[in-house]
Amino acid sequence: MISRALLASLLASCALLACTPLRFVDAVSENQSSRIGHLVIHLTSGDFAESLRVLTERTERPVSAHYLVPENGDPTYQRRRLRVYRLVGDDQRAWHAGQSHWRGETALNSSSIGIEIVNRSSCVAEAPGSEPGVPEVRCEFLDYDPEQIELVIELILDILRRHPGIDPDDIVGHSDIAPDRRLDPGPKFPWRLLYEHGIGAWFDEDTAQRYRERFEAQPPALALLQRGLAAYGYDVDDTGEHDARTQFALRAFQMHFRPSDWSGQPDVETAAIVFALLEKYRPRSLEALLETSL
Repeated sequence: MISRALLASLLASCALLACTPLRFVDAVSENQSSRIGHLVIHLTSGDFAESLRVLTERTERPVSAHYLVPENGDPTYQRRRLRVYRLVGDDQRAWHAGQSHWRGETALNSSSIGIEIVNRSSCVAEAPGSEPGVPEVRCEFLDYDPEQIELVIELILDILRRHPGIDPDDIVGHSDIAPDRRLDPGPKFPWRLLYEHGIGAWFDEDTAQRYRERFEAQPPALALLQRGLAAYGYDVDDTGEHDARTQFALRAFQMHFRPSDWSGQPDVETAAIVFALLEKYRPRSLEALLETSL
C-alpha cells in the first residue's frame, strides 16, 4: 500500500513533468505543416547589453525576438567569441514584427522567426515641411561586422534546415513587412551575400536587363509598378498615385534590392528588378499581371 508521503511525492513529480492521465495513440496526419513560414531580419540600434535587456525584460510594451547576434568591438559584450543568443524558442511566438504585412498575411509574429542583429545605426525624422508626402528621415547606417554576418549566415542556414518550408522570398527585413514605420536592417545589410550562401531571394541580372530595355522603351505606368510590388509581397494599392504607402514600399524594396538609391522614387531600374523577381519567384502572378496590363 502506497504511503501518503510517497503518493504526495509521486504527485509532485508528475506535476513537474507535466504528467497526464491520458494515454495517446500517435497516428501522424499528412495534413499539417510548420507554423513557421517567414524569417524577419532586424537591427537593434543599440549596443548588446541594452538590446539584451530590452528583448528579455518585461515592460509595459514588451518586445522580443527569437535570436540576438552580437557584434565585435561592442564594449558591453564580454565574451571572447561571438555567440548567438537564443531568447525565444522557435515554437513560441516572439513579439518582433508588430503590425505587419507580407504576401497578404498580417500579424506575422504568429508565423515568423525574428533575428535581431546588434548594429547601432539610427534614424531621426526631420520636421515635416509644407509639402505633403512622406516625412524626411536622416539616417546614419553603419557597416555590419563581417564576423557577425558569418554568424548570421550560419544561424539562418541552421534555421532553414529545421524549417525547410520558409521560401527564399519569405526571408525579409522588418522594413519589408512594415515599410511605413521601420527602416531596418537598412541598406548596408548584405542581402546579396546571403543569397550567394543560399539564403533569401535575389534577381537574375540577365532578366533584369531584359526588363530594363523594355521599360526604357516604354516606361511602366505607376499603377503597374504598384501591382508588381503588391504581387511580390508589399502592402500597396494600385492607386496610380505616388502616395505615402507607395513611397514607403518603394523605399523598403530599394533598400533590400537596390541599396545605392533608396529615395522611394519610382524609376526604370526599380521596375526592372521588381519584374525580374516576379518572373523568378512569382511566375503565375506575373503572368496574370502581364495579361491585364501589358
